[in-house]
Amino acid sequence: MSKLKSWLQSAEIYLEKRVVILFFFGFSSGLPLLLIFTTLGLWLRGAGISLENIGYFSWIPLAYGWKWVWSPLVDRVSIPLLTNWLGRRRAWLLLSQIAVVLALIGMANSDPQQNLSAFVIFALIVAYSSATQDIVIDAFRIESAPEKFQAAMAAAYMTGYRIAMMVAGAGALIITAWASDGDAYQLSAWSISYLVMAGCMSVGIITTFVCHEPDYENKQKDRDALIASKLKHQHLPKTIAHFLAWLDIAIVEPFADFFNRYGKPAAVILLLIGTYRISDIVMGVMANPFYLDMGYTLGEVAAISKVFGVIMTLLGAALGGVLLSRYSTYSILFLGACLVVITNLIFAVLAFVGKDLALLTLIISMDNISAGIATTAFITYISKLTNIEFSATQYALFSSLMLLFPKFIAGFSGVYVESFGYIEFFVGSALIGVPVLGLIILLKKIIDE
Repeated sequence: MSKLKSWLQSAEIYLEKRVVILFFFGFSSGLPLLLIFTTLGLWLRGAGISLENIGYFSWIPLAYGWKWVWSPLVDRVSIPLLTNWLGRRRAWLLLSQIAVVLALIGMANSDPQQNLSAFVIFALIVAYSSATQDIVIDAFRIESAPEKFQAAMAAAYMTGYRIAMMVAGAGALIITAWASDGDAYQLSAWSISYLVMAGCMSVGIITTFVCHEPDYENKQKDRDALIASKLKHQHLPKTIAHFLAWLDIAIVEPFADFFNRYGKPAAVILLLIGTYRISDIVMGVMANPFYLDMGYTLGEVAAISKVFGVIMTLLGAALGGVLLSRYSTYSILFLGACLVVITNLIFAVLAFVGKDLALLTLIISMDNISAGIATTAFITYISKLTNIEFSATQYALFSSLMLLFPKFIAGFSGVYVESFGYIEFFVGSALIGVPVLGLIILLKKIIDE
């Protein structure tokens, strides 16, 4: 009974106001991703676009992998009028959210069969605007609460994120099927679906208005650092000296701070960050085309993968948050990475067996619980690595690195499947996740020493 009470007390943290805010921001953050990733893959496949081109389309979310490039601007630059009204974090949030809405409307009014170039441009705008929103939300989360809340806030964020993915996945498919006359591809049905998705971004916009700006700026520290940095350039004209000082604070210091704090293990930490999610990201590109090629209908995919699967992810995220409050971060990182490798191997079994709804349901359950645990552990881990003085820039670097290499490799997944088949693809996507387990063990040993 005492153990049950202890677990219940651990779960009470999810009722904290700051944790709830992150739930809604997670929804706003998660909604655009599938609309330029797996849901987009279904739209393109239905429109007759080749698997090779669908694989190349998976490079569009690489914008998330480059967000560290402009994160110093988001971290330090004020937006005229909006910043004075809302504060720096909320101003950037509102601007990025409005850009996502407008770009989704642009996609809804484009035809990939007739003008693929325009379609790509709007999808890129969604990606870069959504990546900018993520930069701000990550900084907001780190700055809004002390470390004891970070695991719960990460789990709440993941819960909102995955519910948004259910909306952008199953919801988009259900709307498309409802708006279609029969099973044949219809552009108008997809257009309606994406317009509805644009409207769902209002959740994030409303949350931006009702939440409070975090007390993060430390203006005196910024002024002291700026003055100290300007002394290095005092021989230069005032304007140039001020600009170079700003570059020192916004760009040089965040990166120098990380390497100064972690020393030699920094390289191993960055290697782990850059490869931790490689197995599930590479597999995820071909998941929806795999379901269709196996003979599953859009309704079955929506029900099992996009609804039931997301519910399992929410369970995994919540479980991950509780586990992180009771066990070490490295232990849960290892558990999550190990489970992802195992579930990718089981997908190969499904590819061998053929269409089987019961087996698909079982695998989706295991896969999404594993992803929920792994992602919550990973978000918590890189949050702990971040110095609050450089929160937006450092976290953007870590989360960008997390996606950059895996997304690049995933771009060739369609070519690999067409050359070798799904069984070999799923086995390969599992095997490339095995070295990650060794990295976690090595890093834990280095840190403990």
